[in-house]
Amino acid sequence: MPSLETILEKLNATRAGLLRTADSVVPDQWQTSPGDGAWSAAEVIAHLTMVERAVVGGADRILQHAPKPIPFLRRFHLPVRMVENRILRRKTPIPLDPEFLGDKEPMLAGLRSSRERTLTFLHETAGRDLRAYYRPHPFLGNLNLYDWFRVIASHEVRHTKQLQEIVEKLRKQ
Repeated sequence: MPSLETILEKLNATRAGLLRTADSVVPDQWQTSPGDGAWSAAEVIAHLTMVERAVVGGADRILQHAPKPIPFLRRFHLPVRMVENRILRRKTPIPLDPEFLGDKEPMLAGLRSSRERTLTFLHETAGRDLRAYYRPHPFLGNLNLYDWFRVIASHEVRHTKQLQEIVEKLRKQ
């Protein structure tokens, strides 16, 4: 089980890589889809912001109650790192909220704000054992809260790759 420090390091490293890639998107192409049915950079960032807020909000709600016992066999799940793989394409179960779409800089500020909330939450709960609290993930299975924060980092790796693909396709156009 990774330590909280390891999770924080991964969150910081993946965010740095995501922001470097997002910086390479020309503001005029921020909301441009690189192809039929493909997300724009704005849609990727909106999705990441929404997911991170949902994870932290859900974790906050779960911690308001005593942990529910999860049978031992239901604690097994697919590896969190599978989220980083872009070979298996998945449709998000969370539809994009158009309210999260906008110009590049305000959207990146919103993404940074959601990360600040995540880090604040992790620091505020540092004295608690979050392994006892579980939530189901739509593809991986039941994850404890530490795993959910690892998912945020792996999810950013996945979508950083997607942003790189968007940048390359837009350059070719």
